[in-house]
Amino acid sequence: MIEKSISRVLKYGTIASTYLLVGSVLLQIFARYLLPSTPAWTEESSRLFFVYAIAFASGLALKDAYYVHMEVFFDRFPQWAKRVLNILTPIMLFLLLLCVAVYSVSFVVLGIGERSPSMKFSMSYVFFSMVVMAVSMGYFALKDLLRSIREANR
Repeated sequence: MIEKSISRVLKYGTIASTYLLVGSVLLQIFARYLLPSTPAWTEESSRLFFVYAIAFASGLALKDAYYVHMEVFFDRFPQWAKRVLNILTPIMLFLLLLCVAVYSVSFVVLGIGERSPSMKFSMSYVFFSMVVMAVSMGYFALKDLLRSIREANR
């Protein structure tokens, strides 16, 4: 139930961010060629939407195993090493993402007083994308770790 809700939020966040990115870029192109001046905020909004599209999609990519795997390298290991790596890799990934999540919250707090150059909103909104990425990826890394432990105990 919770995984389905998280996946739905990440999916719609990815779709919305991507559409907003495309819309912002199309507005830039339209303004550059057909208007006397280009709105200054479109470049900054494009970066913001791109960052959020990646932040939302990264958790889904980990959930569905869309990241690059080194199968040719991995297949050369003996069976005992594969079992160790199948447990060690999600542990290391989860610990890394836990550190990123903890420190990204303090990064968001630091960004409260900082303003974006052209849009003038708090940079904490931009930095919050790191929290979204770390927490969503951490959740799916933990699920992968628990799955790996169950499989190792069989």
